Amino acid sequence: MAQAAPAPGGMSRPGRMPEVEGRGSGARGRTPVPPDVFDARTHRVAHIAVPVVLGLVYGYWVAANNRSGGAITGWNLLLGFASALVFAVVCTALLTLAPRMRREMHALLWTAFAGCAFGFVYSQTGATVLRSILMALAVAAATFIVFFYRYYTREDASGRRTR
Repeated sequence: MAQAAPAPGGMSRPGRMPEVEGRGSGARGRTPVPPDVFDARTHRVAHIAVPVVLGLVYGYWVAANNRSGGAITGWNLLLGFASALVFAVVCTALLTLAPRMRREMHALLWTAFAGCAFGFVYSQTGATVLRSILMALAVAAATFIVFFYRYYTREDASGRRTR
C-alpha cells in the first residue's frame, strides 16, 4: 500500500502551505549547511575531552614503545603522562588557533604537529635518529597533502569555510 511522503511543516492539510509555496522556481542557491546535532555545551566538552583522550592514548603508545615489552617503571609512567599532557595541550591549542589561520598555514600547523608527534613516538622504539627523522618527514608529507587538499576544497583564500 503506497502512502504519501510527509509534507514539510507537519501534517498535510488542505489550504495554503507557505513553506512549500515560498520555494520559488527550483533554482538552487548555496549548499545548505547540515544541521548541528549536538548543542553548544556538548561541543565545549568535546573540545576538551577529545584532546585529553587522544593524549592518553598517545602517552600510552610512547610509554609502551619506550619500555619495549619490559617491566613498567616509574620513569616509564612519567614519560607516558608527560607525553600525554604535552600532546593534549598542543592539540587543544591547534584546535583553537588553527581554524583562524589561512588554509596553507592551517595545513602546515597540523602537518608539523603530526610529524613531530609521530617522530617522537618512532624514536622511542630505539630506531636511529636519521630513520626517525625520515619516517616523521614521510608522515608529515602525507599529512600535508591530505590536509591541504581538504582545506583547499572546503575553504576560501582567507580561511572561511565554504561548505
